[in-house]
Amino acid sequence: MIEIDGSMGEGGGQVLRTSLSLAMVTGQPVTLSNIRAGRGKPGLLRQHLTGVRASAEICDAVVQGDVLGSTRVVFTPGAVRAGDYRFAIGSAGSTGLVLQTLLPALSVASAPSTVTVEGGTHNSGSPPFPFLDRAFAPHVGVQLELVRWGFYPAGGGELRATITPGQYPVDRVERGPIREVHAHAAISGISHRIGHCTLGALKHALDLDRDHIHFHQVPDPVGPGLACWLEARFDSGVAIFTAFGERRANDGLADQALAQLRAWEAEDVPVDEHLADQLMLPLALFGGRLRTGPLSLHSRTNLQVIDRFLPGRVRDAGGGLIVAG
Repeated sequence: MIEIDGSMGEGGGQVLRTSLSLAMVTGQPVTLSNIRAGRGKPGLLRQHLTGVRASAEICDAVVQGDVLGSTRVVFTPGAVRAGDYRFAIGSAGSTGLVLQTLLPALSVASAPSTVTVEGGTHNSGSPPFPFLDRAFAPHVGVQLELVRWGFYPAGGGELRATITPGQYPVDRVERGPIREVHAHAAISGISHRIGHCTLGALKHALDLDRDHIHFHQVPDPVGPGLACWLEARFDSGVAIFTAFGERRANDGLADQALAQLRAWEAEDVPVDEHLADQLMLPLALFGGRLRTGPLSLHSRTNLQVIDRFLPGRVRDAGGGLIVAG
């Protein structure tokens, strides 16, 4: 039994998710205590509870403590089973984070799987669909479909993933020149003017032509939402930088996405801060290397948890180079 203190490092939900993922992959039981102790409302929220129960379903785990608000979970995994799965969060919690909890185990299963998750698809503070689809999925043998958009606080979105097991080593050390940047704005149940205003600010700041700006109106919106994102394309991949706004015009929304893009450009690395965090588990499972900027507390915490299950498997080699093996 591996004992994990959920208050370690950043003290958020990533400690829980990585522990569940690696328990399923390695077959090692784990006890998690002080879950999400670093958050204002500790314990399992609906999103985290869905992740625990979904993990239990795909590997026939025996679980204790899988109730809302629980700060302690004991998870004893069985054998991972490929299949066609559907899970509903019941709130606007992140569908992407639930999927990423299951992905490592299903990536080493004996056959392909499909996973459908209902909840939030475009959430602040978690990987939204454009990031997962364009920046993350190409590295891990996953095809994603946005069935229905879901913004906070209404939720109501749906994400579907087709997972093909295999070996997917990470190799992202050199970036090369940025070939082009595309700007996107999406509105859900709010005025077109707000989305076009945000998109116009991005177009002006980056001197983009019409072929590089994209307006998305959410069909049949469940609730209000506003998002913009920048898609930077370069020889070895794509980087996505997203910002979320309110129901009204938000002059700072474009500036938020632009600031993320400019910071990444200045670092001259192929893997941005958020993608580095998301690639830690694929790196641990399939090997490889990546180069990024200074590691966030979130990423450093993720490395700590990985080391509990796979000691010495992933290490910080200095200079932004993270290597496996």
